[in-house]
Amino acid sequence: MKNLVSKYEELIGYLIFGGLTTVVNIVVFYLFDSVFEVHYLFANAIAIVVSILFAFFTNKKYVFKSSTPTVQLWLKEFSLFVSFRLLSAVFDMGSMWLLVDGLNLNANVAKIITQFIVVVLNYAFSKFFIFKQGE
Repeated sequence: MKNLVSKYEELIGYLIFGGLTTVVNIVVFYLFDSVFEVHYLFANAIAIVVSILFAFFTNKKYVFKSSTPTVQLWLKEFSLFVSFRLLSAVFDMGSMWLLVDGLNLNANVAKIITQFIVVVLNYAFSKFFIFKQGE
């Protein structure tokens, strides 16, 4: 069992912190959409920004265990992270618009549906393009 956990440590970490990032995203969205009654697309944009910041620090430290000895390398990693997360944010925003305005789904239900695909996209971006060890 220990070998299995060790072998999949990164994936397990991502599932945990990706799950927490998703919770942050959904909770922030719900607060702005349902409690503060901000238009759902603006609420979604706010939720995306908050979750990007949360995800960067947790993914860097706990999932990919990436160390950046210089400010320049840290800035490169951060800018790559934000750039790729903005790509998935475009999908997120487009999906929300399609599901809410196009298919008349409840915005909170649409947000949960959209997050499943966003989590997979973000893992692939982080694993293969952002937190590459040894570069």
